[in-house]
Formats: sequence, structure tokens, C-alpha cells
Amino acid sequence: MNHNRRLAAALGMAVAVIITGTPAAAEPAAPPAAPQRFEFPAEARRQIPLVQAAGTIRRALDQGANPGYAGIELQDDRVVLWWKGAVPAPVRRAVETARRTAPVQISTATHSLRELRAAGARLRTSLAAQKPRVKYAVDGSRVVVDIEGTGFTTARVPEVGVPVEVVDQGAKVLTSRRDDWPQWKGGADQINGNSRCTTGFPVRNSSAEFILTAGHCGSNGDQIRDGVGEFMGTFTADNDGHDIALVHTPSGADNLMYVGGLDSNVVTTVEGWDWVFPGEYLCQSGGSSARDTGGPVCGLRVEKFNTDSGDAVEARQVDGRPAVRGGDSGGPVFGPSASGNVIAKGINNYTYVGNNTILGFQDFGTATRDYGIWITD
Repeated sequence: MNHNRRLAAALGMAVAVIITGTPAAAEPAAPPAAPQRFEFPAEARRQIPLVQAAGTIRRALDQGANPGYAGIELQDDRVVLWWKGAVPAPVRRAVETARRTAPVQISTATHSLRELRAAGARLRTSLAAQKPRVKYAVDGSRVVVDIEGTGFTTARVPEVGVPVEVVDQGAKVLTSRRDDWPQWKGGADQINGNSRCTTGFPVRNSSAEFILTAGHCGSNGDQIRDGVGEFMGTFTADNDGHDIALVHTPSGADNLMYVGGLDSNVVTTVEGWDWVFPGEYLCQSGGSSARDTGGPVCGLRVEKFNTDSGDAVEARQVDGRPAVRGGDSGGPVFGPSASGNVIAKGINNYTYVGNNTILGFQDFGTATRDYGIWITD
């Protein structure tokens, strides 16, 4: 680990967070801060065994086609696996293994995820003029279609073989700490020209180290700097479909992330990544939220996974507070580990006009599939 200052970043709410003036000249680096444990809310800490059990089942699901699978959900005191039809033997074995960690219940789903995705694809085609955002219910009960501001009703939805719920959450807006230091860390300001985002997680593949961030925070080849104008790296591997990208950092990236206020150098250790599950409580550490609240935003309960090409996840701030702010884009979404550190879960992407209690983010599992990356160590 090296000195900890803060970085600065690009784009945010709809247009971006626009920066006026020029960054100040870099001052001598502050003394390095030892990683500290982030104090998660009690509801997130209680879920640690549930998340571990759900992860055991999810890894088994990744090994097969599993056409009856509908979803995995974290409820108050148990994991619920929703399934249509007979559960295959390998999945049942994984459930028995998971039950050594936490209670697991297998519940009957009316429709499988495969059926919901097929219905969603038909809805995107037939309702293309309305530009629907399609999501699924984790219990396999229905498809949720989010259509903005047209007064569209369920009566106008074509028959697709599954129940359909129509909602209007408003227009989607992209969300876009101060001065970091190599090796670069997560949760810090990331500047691209005159706009600002937040660095996500320090990652690597077999040959290089990067910062994972939001795709709308730049374009391939952009030169990314920290809050005082110091060169961090080059924007690369922009995936607009999943709204993620990498910043290649020649001077390295460290498995740390900021968890204090905007000018704090308090960091914690990121010890790995895991999948995201409906019902899970998470936090996000965007730079603008750190400025306004003094630290990460927690109480983010995962509600839905989108079935459209963006494949994003949505969480709601359970106390009705803003889940995310302009300038938070690209910032880390994370949960607790059993050892007291943090686990990478995803990258901040968007919220909704008139409903900023919702955070839309891309899950880390999708980034791993896209880029073949893992958390640096």
C-alpha cells in the first residue's frame, strides 16, 4: 500500500458533474493510513451467513443449464431458492451444503427465469416505441415493465404467457474522494476533462492492473486524472451495453477503498467479490455521497434484476434517503465479509428522476464475465 490521497472522476447525473476552474497543484502526500474495518449496519452483518449460503447455491447453478431456476432471495432469516418443477440432484446437493451455513428453503415458482426472459424479449419488441425497461420478480411470478411518463396501462400490454406489471419510476439518470495516490484505490474522485465520477474497485487480469468504473464516465483513450490533476491511467475496454469500463493504471492499483468523508483518507480492505441476491443489504461509496453524508450510503436493499441488455441490478434505500448522487457513478457497491472487511458487489450507474431512493448498479459478476478480472491483492 502507498500514500492515500483522493482521486476525482467523470460524469454524473444525466449530463455530468461539471467542474469549474482547474485542479490545485498537488501537495505533499499525507501519511499512509492503515486499513480499518468499516462498520456495517446490523442488518447487513446479520446477512453474512445467508449470503455465503446463497453463494454456494449460485456457484452450483453456474455449472449447468437449470431451466427451472427462477431466482435466489434473501429473506429475514433464510435463503429462498425459487424453482419451477423438479430440482436437479446437483442443485439439491448444493442446497444441503448451504444448509450447513444458514437455513435454505426451496419454494415453487410459477415461471422460470428462462420463461420470464423470453417474455421480456417479446415485450421489448412489441413495446419498442415506449422504450420499456424490463425486470423480473425473483419468485418467478411476473415481469415488471417500467415505462416512463406515457400513462401506459397493463390493459395495453400484449399477451406474453406470464403476468406483467406496469410501473413508471420516472426518467433514468446517470450518476456521475478528492486526492488519491498510487497505487490507486476505490471510492475516490476520478476526473475526465471537466466532469467527475468515482473510482470503483481495483482489479487485475493475468497481465495488468486497472480500476473498474462506469462506462458512461468516459470513452476509450481518455486520460483519467485525480482531483489535483495527477495522471491515473487511460480509459479502456468501454462496454456501453453493461455501462462498465476499465482505467488502465500503469502505476498499479491496491485492494483498498475509501470509506470516510470526501477529504478523509480512511480506507478498508476489499478481500474479494461475490454475486448479488435480492433481499441483500449493501452500501455504496460514491464521492459525492461522501461529501454530503461523511461516508458511504448503506441500507440499500436489492430489489430487482433487469432482464434487458444492460443486465443491471436495482436497490432501494430503505430509510427513504438518496441512494446515490451525481458524481457517484463508477463508485463501489459493497457488502460485509465474515472477516470484517468488504466484498465487492458492483459499480454505481444510475437513479431515477423524482425517485433517487433507487440505485441502479452493474454487478461485479457481470464485470468478471466481461473482462476476466478479479480484485487485486
